[in-house]
Amino acid sequence: MGRLSKDKRDAYYREAKKEGYRARSAFKLLQIDHTLDLLSGVHNVADLCAAPGGWSQVLAKRLYRPAEGLTGRIVAVDRYEMQPIEGVVQVTGDITHASTAQDIIKNFDGEHADLVVCDGAPDMTFRVDFDEHVQHQLVLSQLHLATVLLRSGGAFVSKIFRGAGVCQVYAMLQRWFGDVVCCKPKASRHASHEVFVVCRDFAPPPGFDRNTALYSTERHEELADVGSGMPGNAVRFIACGAENEPDSTRSYPVDKNHTVLDPVAPPIAAPYKEAIRTKRGQEVSLAAVSKSAKEVCNIAELSSC
Repeated sequence: MGRLSKDKRDAYYREAKKEGYRARSAFKLLQIDHTLDLLSGVHNVADLCAAPGGWSQVLAKRLYRPAEGLTGRIVAVDRYEMQPIEGVVQVTGDITHASTAQDIIKNFDGEHADLVVCDGAPDMTFRVDFDEHVQHQLVLSQLHLATVLLRSGGAFVSKIFRGAGVCQVYAMLQRWFGDVVCCKPKASRHASHEVFVVCRDFAPPPGFDRNTALYSTERHEELADVGSGMPGNAVRFIACGAENEPDSTRSYPVDKNHTVLDPVAPPIAAPYKEAIRTKRGQEVSLAAVSKSAKEVCNIAELSSC
């Protein structure tokens, strides 16, 4: 599919580049905020699995405007470095490591977060049950970190895949938050299993110790135990976004003089580039082996003459 074809097919992809966003996913957070007023009163935010930075851009535009007296602190966390964003501090690290939580809190000057968000997802295999399971484990890893970072009454937002085990994940989240809802932004394609859980009113159980919760194999296993034997709960479903926003499943025409814009901020060290280099290296190695084999065959043929 050519670049112009993608611009025609996906209005959000086109508009993201036009408005300076690094990814179309920025509109998902904007639509969640439009419907649920998510960012009102928020000062400290952690954006987990942040690269390439679309959600961090939205957070910075809404919360970091020093000229207007808005000095929100936004910490973006990812294993991969991304292009800088004004008003956003980057932490390069693994969200399952205790050191990552400590680095985030340092950047909040010892305070806790008002909000933790994550739009991360594992590499897709398109084996639905497996992808759902892996995504749910990622959500629970985010929850593990969020319970350390959040202040009482804080909020947590994460992508989640709907499937057989989603009600068990809802039940797990309801142990920690007073209000859990399931949201589908208009920018999220209808065919996609993704939705977003918006969890508010963080209320850790009595006796919860943030210091010992930084990392515990036993606690992680407890959180990850969302098998078929676990009780499940249903939650409210909310469609997010204004009525006049584009339909993510439709193709919209472009002007005949339409210019296809380049990506706003190409990744610095994208994992797919490493995969391409590895594949090319393997192809070169196979070519060398094939050449050597041909040379051996030629020598053998000459020797037999």
